[in-house]
Amino acid sequence: MLDALTPIVILVVLLGSAVYLYGGDAIVGPVQVALIITAIIAGLIGVKNGHSIDKIGKAAVDSISTAVGAIFILLAVGSLIGTWNMSGTIATMTYWGLKILSPTWYYVAAAIVCALIALGIGSAWTVIGTLGVALIGIATALGVSPEMTAGAVISGAYFGDKLSPLSETTNLAPAVAGTDLYTHIRSMMATTIPSILMALALYAFFGLRENVTDAFDVGPALDVIDSVFHIGILPMLPLILVIVLAVRKVPPTISIMSGALLGGIIAVILQPDVVLAFVADPSLSTPWAMIKGVWDAMATGFVADTGFEGLDALLTGGGMASMMNTVWLILSALAFGGIMDYTGMLGRLIDPLVRRAKSDRAIVAATGATAISINVIAADQYLAIVLTGNVYKSEYEERGIAPQTLSREIEDTATVTSPLIPWNSCGAYVAGTLGIETVAYFPFAFFNLINPLLSFIYAFFGFQIKHVKPGTEPETTPEKAEFYGIGGQSINEVPLKGD
Repeated sequence: MLDALTPIVILVVLLGSAVYLYGGDAIVGPVQVALIITAIIAGLIGVKNGHSIDKIGKAAVDSISTAVGAIFILLAVGSLIGTWNMSGTIATMTYWGLKILSPTWYYVAAAIVCALIALGIGSAWTVIGTLGVALIGIATALGVSPEMTAGAVISGAYFGDKLSPLSETTNLAPAVAGTDLYTHIRSMMATTIPSILMALALYAFFGLRENVTDAFDVGPALDVIDSVFHIGILPMLPLILVIVLAVRKVPPTISIMSGALLGGIIAVILQPDVVLAFVADPSLSTPWAMIKGVWDAMATGFVADTGFEGLDALLTGGGMASMMNTVWLILSALAFGGIMDYTGMLGRLIDPLVRRAKSDRAIVAATGATAISINVIAADQYLAIVLTGNVYKSEYEERGIAPQTLSREIEDTATVTSPLIPWNSCGAYVAGTLGIETVAYFPFAFFNLINPLLSFIYAFFGFQIKHVKPGTEPETTPEKAEFYGIGGQSINEVPLKGD
């Protein structure tokens, strides 16, 4: 236990020191250094305990490999933001948003819209990387809190993702626990629906109390948008394409990159003056300047020059380069988590929770605490879901607790808390995409805070802990038979590091 606690204590000290010295800039380098140093210390403890240094290194690489897909999604989102800024897609959403949305109900509207889209496409990341970016920009223009808007976007997106049968995590959790998809979704409604209703009530409360003081003059802003960009349905085609591809379950990287490329094409066709002004290279002929403009927007982002300072800040950004700090954070965190898992230190930290859970209520609460802990230490929601499910599945079977109780508790804790942890792959993605640090939006992601809390309250009172006769086979459907999401393998074929 001393060995297992040592890297955790050192990490806490280093992270605290980084925040003390750098404040909000700690996430832009110092946190990554802290994670890498702690990963090396964890590796040295593993060597001391007889593990091969080569295998420890391989464990770190294998852990990082689980996030390769997420990294490519991040890069694709960076490109998408760049071309959508240039094509007028975000300008159009901003234009319509400023005309339609009221500051009073803005947070509620943001949460509901994101929830509906995420429910339809099954991807919180896609919603956050598309609609979320525009909603943050509109919030700035309306003078409402970007941080609370980010919380509303995340709350809505994760609610919809959690209940969508198209979501990867919603399929993964029942597959690991041993139940079927739709039984799992029905079980989750007991905690998920009350959580989102409470979150919406809080957003309505804060919206009604909103004192708008920092909005820029909407009238001139609308005039500038209309004079610089072609506003209409055509600039919205990239967003429509991404939603259609997501519904058809096209891999996220391909669907988002397709939206980015279509954004570039729309920019060339509808906004040629904007593209040429962005490139500002008279030595290039028009066709080459257009190609360079799209290329630059995808690689390093778009820089707006409308002459309206507030609008320029809103429509500037994106590019793959803007995501590199987030990628660095994910790589560092997963290397540490992989080493902790492989060397058995993660399991050693979890073991006391399992052994001390004597009652059904205690085992359900321990499940949630384990999932959150793995999210913090291993820095990835998929690892939190898989490892927690495998640790507790036999305990639930022996006690006759229904597998949907296990899958619900995993989703109530592992899935929804992942964007609240700065070095978790989800937290890093959200912060990098929305441009708002995790610590800033954390207090306002009401659904993601209420849902796990409510699940612990249910566990404490023994509510919604369903039972089956020991040895009874749960209902199965094709939806839970296999899950292809980690390296293209069935969940039953994925080797667990350190097992």
